[in-house]
Amino acid sequence: MATTPEHDEKIAKLTFAGVYPHYLTKIEKKGRTKDELHEVIEWLTGFDDKKLKELIDKKVTFKDFFEQADLNPNSEQIKGVICGYRIEEIITPLTRQARYLDKLVDELAKGRKMEKILRQPLKA
Repeated sequence: MATTPEHDEKIAKLTFAGVYPHYLTKIEKKGRTKDELHEVIEWLTGFDDKKLKELIDKKVTFKDFFEQADLNPNSEQIKGVICGYRIEEIITPLTRQARYLDKLVDELAKGRKMEKILRQPLKA
């Protein structure tokens, strides 16, 4: 699915620091914790709490945020629709990566088990 160049540019210019409080509010309203949010972000990007704080303090754009990320190889398992777009069909890598994060936050807010959010095999 092709997103418009304007949409892709808007995503690239968003600051992570500007969106992060919205992620936090969304998940806390549903009884999830900041630690769980950070676990999800670390799983996707490789950023620990210290690096995450640094990126927030620097007010990096999503473009810079994802350029510095070491994306989890299992992130390609993130599928579904978010913000009206089917994630696996988004062509622009940056927009797809931003939607991966949106989807993970959404799953966390909806009460999905961490093992499923983090795309881990179920334990027997």
